[in-house]
Amino acid sequence: MKIKIFFTTLFIITSTFAEVEKINYNQQNDEYLAFAEQMPEPVGGLEGIYKLIKYPELAAKAGVQGKVYVLAFINEDGSVEDVKVVKGLGAGCDEATIEAVKKSKFVAGKSGGKNVKVKMSLQVQFKLS
Repeated sequence: MKIKIFFTTLFIITSTFAEVEKINYNQQNDEYLAFAEQMPEPVGGLEGIYKLIKYPELAAKAGVQGKVYVLAFINEDGSVEDVKVVKGLGAGCDEATIEAVKKSKFVAGKSGGKNVKVKMSLQVQFKLS
């Protein structure tokens, strides 16, 4: 059985992700920008993140396919402080996505020539083939 995992980046647009605001981020005192002049990028590209994702055995056996949407909080140094699921699949796919994103290092986002904290939306597609 071949398994494919696709990974794409989405930038938060308030009208598209209205439900994102319902999540309790636990970073109320810290400001994370939704947009930066230069958005954070994963070191090694998106391939670096999806190489860390193993299709969960339970999901593969149950034939679970679809997308997991997460919100990643990237610090000024490019480290991932937190990851929250906006819309998940279950069957271990949500946890696999969170774990891979948390293990990843990013090139920090920049605005006005300074490194800034940025929250960004990421989408991982799990597909059996």
